Amino acid sequence: MPEPTDINSPEAAQTPGGSGGHGKEDSVVNGHKEGEPNPFAEYMWMENEEEYNRQVEEELLEQEFLERCFQEMLEEEDQDWFIPARDLPLGVGQIQQQFSGLSVSDGNTEDIVRKSSLNPEAKEFVPGVKY
Repeated sequence: MPEPTDINSPEAAQTPGGSGGHGKEDSVVNGHKEGEPNPFAEYMWMENEEEYNRQVEEELLEQEFLERCFQEMLEEEDQDWFIPARDLPLGVGQIQQQFSGLSVSDGNTEDIVRKSSLNPEAKEFVPGVKY
């Protein structure tokens, strides 16, 4: 029975599995020939899986942060806008409707002037001027 040869010995280089003959068919790297594309190329990202996970997590956190900021901005904008249906008490809406239905009629102005208690001879009011 032959003795096992040392893998680093010159005899191992001559064996079919050794690295002795550098023929074209013997140049194999990572299980595939040199000219062929790497069949595991799409999985190479797994080599740096921690880096990839960290990067994806950062992107997700950034997206979540932007969504929160946008939502807060919309809430602040809603608070700043005056919306009568939301911001006024319930009875005020009815009063607004009554005011919008009011109008000034020109039909009986002489009667209003005759019943008035104002002095028609008084000076015109100017704010800030004392008489």
